[in-house]
Amino acid sequence: MPSLRGRVGLPALVLATTLIATSCGAAGHVGAPTPSVGQSPSSTTTPPTTSPPVGCVGRVLSGMTEAQRVGQLFMVGLRGGVLQPATAAAFRAHHFGSATFISTTTAGVDGVLAVTDAVQALASQQSTAGVRFFVSANQEGGEVQALQGPGFSIMPPATQQGMLPPPSLRHLAFEWGRQMRAAGVNLNLAPVMDVVPLATASQNQPIGALHREFGYDPVTVASHGVAFIHGMTDAGIATTAKHFPGLGRVVGNTDFTANVVDRATTATDPFLASFRAAIAAGVPFVMVSLATYARIDPSHLAVFSPTIIQTMLRDRFGFRGVVVSDDLGAAIAVAGIPPGTRAIEFLEAGGDLITSKTVPAAVAMDRAVLLRARADGAFRAVIDAAATRILTSKERFGLLPCSD
Repeated sequence: MPSLRGRVGLPALVLATTLIATSCGAAGHVGAPTPSVGQSPSSTTTPPTTSPPVGCVGRVLSGMTEAQRVGQLFMVGLRGGVLQPATAAAFRAHHFGSATFISTTTAGVDGVLAVTDAVQALASQQSTAGVRFFVSANQEGGEVQALQGPGFSIMPPATQQGMLPPPSLRHLAFEWGRQMRAAGVNLNLAPVMDVVPLATASQNQPIGALHREFGYDPVTVASHGVAFIHGMTDAGIATTAKHFPGLGRVVGNTDFTANVVDRATTATDPFLASFRAAIAAGVPFVMVSLATYARIDPSHLAVFSPTIIQTMLRDRFGFRGVVVSDDLGAAIAVAGIPPGTRAIEFLEAGGDLITSKTVPAAVAMDRAVLLRARADGAFRAVIDAAATRILTSKERFGLLPCSD
C-alpha cells in the first residue's frame, strides 16, 4: 500500500505513552478478539462442501443477488479522500461492499466522518442488500498514517512503537482506534507483521526504509503486533495482519516495482511466527503480498498462490477469517496482468476481498468475476464462500441489517 509521510520523535512518543497510560487507567477494555468463522476455502474444480451459512449471515446471503454477492468482494479506493459522484455511482451500479482511503487526508475526525457517513448512506436494499460498509485506512503510524488533522494523534512509526512495553502500546492503539471509530472508519489495514532483518532494513524498500516494522525479530514483532491488534479491537476496530507471508526480506516495493522476489522465506520459516501470533490473537483480516516467494511457490505471486493462501494460511495456520489482497488496481507488480484475470486468480487461490485503489480497475474486475460466476457453478461456490467470510466479519462488527 502507498507510503504516507509524517514522522514523530521518540520524546513525543514517550509523552504520549505517559498521557495514555494515565488516561486509560479507568477505561474498560474488552478481551482479545475471537477469530472469525467462515466457509472452508475452495478451488475452481471442487466447490466448498460445508453447509450453507445459517443465522443472520445465511439470511443476508440468501437474499442477495449474484451481483450483490460479487460486489461484497471488493474494497475500492476513495480518490482524494472524498466520495466523488462518479465513485458513488460506481458503488451503486456494481454493488461494491467496502471502501478505503488511499491517500493522506488532513481533514481531521469531523471531515473524515462526513466522508464515511456519505459512504454508509450508499447502503441500501437495492445496492448492498442493506449491508453496511467496511471503510478502511492505513493507520499504522510514522510514514503511513492516512488519517490526520484535528482529532487524530500523530502516531509514531512502528520502529518506535516496538520500543514500548506491549501493554503501553495496547493502550495507545486503543486511543488511536477510538479516534478512527469517531471518524466512522471501522477497518485498519494494519498492523505490519513483517519481520525485517536489521542488517538489511535500509535496503528493504516496502517496510524497513519506511520504519514500518515493530522490530527485527519474530518475538518483538509478534508481541507488539498482537498488542496493536488487541488495542484496536478494544476500540471496536477490525485489523489486518500484513503482508503475508512477509515483505521483510525483499528489496523492491510492489506498489512501484514489478518482479519483486523473496528468495529466503520458506513454508516453515521462523519469521512466520509473527503471523501465527496475529492469527492466534483473532485478527479478522490477513493481507497477502504481491511478491513471489521462490522457496514456496516460484510460479505465482503470493496473492495468486493456492499454496500460500490455501495450504499455508488456511490449512497450516488455521486462519478462518477474511483474506484480503494488497492493491490489485494500480500496483506495478500486477500491471502486466488484465484486471479480470487478477481478480479471478486471487479468488481461485482462496482469497476473499479484492483491494483496488482505482475505480476503473474495480469495475473491470467486477464484470469479469460476475461473468465467470454466471457461467461456472463451481466458481459460484467460490464466490459464496468468500462472501460468507466477509459477511461473517461484517456481522461481528455490526454491519449487517440483522446484526443488532
